[in-house]
Amino acid sequence: MDVLAISGSLRAASINSALLRACARLAPAGMRVQLYEGLGALPPFNPDREPAPPREVQSLHAAVAAADVLLIASPEYAHGVSGTMKNALDWLVGFEPFYGKPVAVPNASPRAQHAHAALCETLRTMSARLVDGACIALPLLGAGLDEQGMVDSPAVSGRIRELLAALRDGVSQAAVVPFTPVP
Repeated sequence: MDVLAISGSLRAASINSALLRACARLAPAGMRVQLYEGLGALPPFNPDREPAPPREVQSLHAAVAAADVLLIASPEYAHGVSGTMKNALDWLVGFEPFYGKPVAVPNASPRAQHAHAALCETLRTMSARLVDGACIALPLLGAGLDEQGMVDSPAVSGRIRELLAALRDGVSQAAVVPFTPVP
């Protein structure tokens, strides 16, 4: 199973990016988690450019199309989804291989409930399939853990392994129903 991990933060010390890198290191056999590194290079969304998207958007599209599953972690800014994440999602709204794609949305900060709920609602509206058990809150904010600390912490690494197992099981137990636009 190929999992594309997308962080909604561009910060070098992002807890969301660290969580996704820890997921990659703790992935079970048969699951490959790859962090998408091109979010900051995406141009601002412009629907006029969708028919012939820029190279950076084509790269995002190719990565999403090649992935079996998406793993999205994003911070909350002013009770909303980060602009970086929203821009990436806007570029995916009309991208057909995204429809019905299984998605896990771990939340690195239980205090960030507004953005997490908004992100999940946006993904549902875009016809993503949120995987039960893989959209969980992990109390990482303020824990002082970096990627290595998450991997080394029995409590945190155990929760990450549970999230990844739920993702694997949720995808393998349910057939993905592709989105069919209404004429």
